[in-house]
Amino acid sequence: VQLVESGGGSVQAGGSLRLSCTASGDRYSRQYMAWFRQVPGQEREGVASIAVATGRTVYANDVQGRFTISQDSVKNTVYLQMNALKPEDSQMYYCAAKRDPGGSLNPTRHEYWGQGTQVTVS
Repeated sequence: VQLVESGGGSVQAGGSLRLSCTASGDRYSRQYMAWFRQVPGQEREGVASIAVATGRTVYANDVQGRFTISQDSVKNTVYLQMNALKPEDSQMYYCAAKRDPGGSLNPTRHEYWGQGTQVTVS
């Protein structure tokens, strides 16, 4: 499984960005897709996840209502629409995939990772 993120960049507080994650490889190994983020020196934290088959979503409390995860099954792409961005959202964002349910926002439960894309909010 390969995951390639794009869409990061710099934006002013209150602005919006949309991240994309295009997946390839074994479809059965990426039944659940998620976005994580990390500040250097800190633990990676879950932001949002989506079950590919059902579209069921899960969000971290601090992004609920501001971020939206979605998917385009034809393009094998998962998106993270981020609105009302805050300076504390400035982190490296990673796309991840796993096969089995459970631990939607737990980084240790995800087997596959993208290279990350930087988001900076000033």
